[in-house]
Amino acid sequence: MSKNLVRTITVIAVFFFLIWLVGLGWAVGDYYAVKPEKIEKTVDETMKVENQKGLTVVALGDSLTRGTGDETGKGYVGDVVDEIKEKTKRAVQLTNLGINGQRSDQLREQIQQTEVGRQIAKANVILVTIGGNDLFRGGQGLEDFQTGEIAAIEKKYLENLRIIFEEIRKHNQNANVFFIGLYNPFIELDQGKETSKVIRHWNYDSAEVSATFPKIIFVPTFDLFELKVNDYLYSDKFHPNAKGYRLIAERVASLLTW
Repeated sequence: MSKNLVRTITVIAVFFFLIWLVGLGWAVGDYYAVKPEKIEKTVDETMKVENQKGLTVVALGDSLTRGTGDETGKGYVGDVVDEIKEKTKRAVQLTNLGINGQRSDQLREQIQQTEVGRQIAKANVILVTIGGNDLFRGGQGLEDFQTGEIAAIEKKYLENLRIIFEEIRKHNQNANVFFIGLYNPFIELDQGKETSKVIRHWNYDSAEVSATFPKIIFVPTFDLFELKVNDYLYSDKFHPNAKGYRLIAERVASLLTW
């Protein structure tokens, strides 16, 4: 074999070897550098998008919505928001539209306001407490438990309640609405049994109204306060204290889907 032929074969072999090395280096570099970079970028972008998807909670109703009696100022609404934050790891925007002393006829008017409707429209979760002031009226309602007047009061309340739910669904068809039932703060008084009977009937009729609307959930609280009511009441013996509100919040949180 001539030296020129050997030299030519050697050159060709070296050339193909160099091509193989370049190809190998490109393949290894693509595997260890490019692919992980793409995966990491995708994960980061996904997490960023999820974190930006916050939740909006709107609270409507009376002094229980405001959290009156809770020394921390949160009430059950604040406790529910904390629970949502912890479970979903998302930011939560709360709009609390509750008004101390508000009755169902007043909430019926409030919910028809343009700005209130706008807040409801963007809510993911809506919390409602109403009816206690219709029934008790600052304690004066206790005098009516022995008369037929309570039936007329309840009839007007149920009519208002139906319109309130209609307005909510007109503005927002998808939000989960949690409607908090009444407990009996007077269960240990002389008229405790009579008041309990009225409140249980009131809650039943309220739950029946809420059941006619999609995704409006009646949340019972009567049983939570029944055995140890004074342990869960504020000094006014009417509103819940921090522990009482926590009981309500835990009941609501148990109904939320995460």
